Amino acid sequence: MPKDSRPQGRTTGLDDAVQSHTPEPNVASRRRFLQSLGASGVAAATSPAWAQMATAAPVEAVKDSAPKAGEIQITLRVNGMAHRLNVTPNAVLLDVLRDRLHLTGSKKGCDHGQCGACTLLVNGKSINSCLSLAVQHQGDEITTIEGLEQNGQLHAVQQAFWEHDAYQCGYCTSGQMMSAVSLLNDPAIGTDDDSVREAMSGNICRCGAYKNILAAIQSARKTLGGAA
Repeated sequence: MPKDSRPQGRTTGLDDAVQSHTPEPNVASRRRFLQSLGASGVAAATSPAWAQMATAAPVEAVKDSAPKAGEIQITLRVNGMAHRLNVTPNAVLLDVLRDRLHLTGSKKGCDHGQCGACTLLVNGKSINSCLSLAVQHQGDEITTIEGLEQNGQLHAVQQAFWEHDAYQCGYCTSGQMMSAVSLLNDPAIGTDDDSVREAMSGNICRCGAYKNILAAIQSARKTLGGAA
């Protein structure tokens, strides 16, 4: 076979193309992502300025006018605020919260109810919001990660996650927190570590921070005196 006649130190056009498309680190994008956790996210605990800057809750209630053809008007009560929204019958709750109400703390991960990143509370119980239709929740009390923080004070679960480094990339963190609040409120779930692990099994942490997540939940349990 003929030897490669390319001069040493030179690259092919393909090599040049690959090198030219190598993404550069984007610090600003990571900052925006962390801010998208909202004032109630872990990022908010680092600085009061971040908490103010990253507030994702709507300033006022959304009030749509008459629905168009193919739409249904519903009222969603989210984090204590009632919103009158026109949605299609197949509108997914997660999408409505993120796209219409700009509550982006609940993340879209697998979109199949398998990772738990979209977990929020409906009437105090945790659900996968990617598997739930918005029209099913007329009159329900919905709580997202943005609703845990109250008057600038982090919820005990949020504080515990911060103190125990129970996160790495942060993408699953809001769902982990919401599931943690739900299990701490459920007297049917045991307080031992194995029971907590089983209750949290629907929330995947691809970074593998499970040990610290468990420690944070048990710490929050002590802070709350056994109830969330």
